[in-house]
Amino acid sequence: MHDAPPATPHAPVLVLGARGTTGRRVAARLREAHHPVRAASRDSDVPFDWHDDTTWEPALAGAERVYLMLPHELPLAPDFVQRALATGVRRLVLLSSRAIEEMGDERLMAAERLVRDSGADWTVVRADWFNQNFDEGIFREAVLDGSLALPLGECRQTFVDADDIAAVAVAALTEDGHTSRTYEVTGPEALSFADALATIGRAADLSVAFHGDQDTYRATGRAEGRPTQDVERDISVFAALAALGDAHPTDTVHRLTGHPSKRFATYAKEAAAMGAWSGKE
Repeated sequence: MHDAPPATPHAPVLVLGARGTTGRRVAARLREAHHPVRAASRDSDVPFDWHDDTTWEPALAGAERVYLMLPHELPLAPDFVQRALATGVRRLVLLSSRAIEEMGDERLMAAERLVRDSGADWTVVRADWFNQNFDEGIFREAVLDGSLALPLGECRQTFVDADDIAAVAVAALTEDGHTSRTYEVTGPEALSFADALATIGRAADLSVAFHGDQDTYRATGRAEGRPTQDVERDISVFAALAALGDAHPTDTVHRLTGHPSKRFATYAKEAAAMGAWSGKE
């Protein structure tokens, strides 16, 4: 499939999840480059709710390119893709994740299939763990509490900054040459979670212990009141990821944007300077 012809002048780029970690960065970069943006989320000026399909078509109307980010655990609705094409969308850029086949992530595998088979020009952005998980997302409370349990042992991950993910997504949304491509987006180095937490500790003057074993993860799950079956499912998924061994950095960010991907230590220093771990909200 060839790239779509140039977008209609003034046709907005629809950014879903526009107040989220990547969405707001994608929207900001598009605006900085003087592309018209329609930033949509449940509580934005352009309302969009995956659970309310009456919000879909007003958000899609007139848009030709869409940044497609799915909330955690939510599948991509086939009807949304059909409506997008019916309203004139010609390019879809989907945020996905690394190693979804090995981890059995049917939700994202199905989303990728829908995008690839849609008939639109498509790009899939497969990102590794976000740096911002530690200061904006799921690990922040653990950092502040001084202990993170995740059954990955010393397996090294290629943590990637959300700004770099956004830069790749914007390139795919606005430039030629990215159609029918799946991009593996990583940071410039592979670090264990223990390494990452030690780096944050140095930057923010914190002490954060890492527990990479399954028993501590189970105990933490019990203390949090999580259902046993959910904890065991997570352990199985993480075991599949760990079985892949250390992740390997790619050159995707540099190749698509012209600048190197951000080192984790740089991210940690910047986040600490902004007060990311100065205390609980």
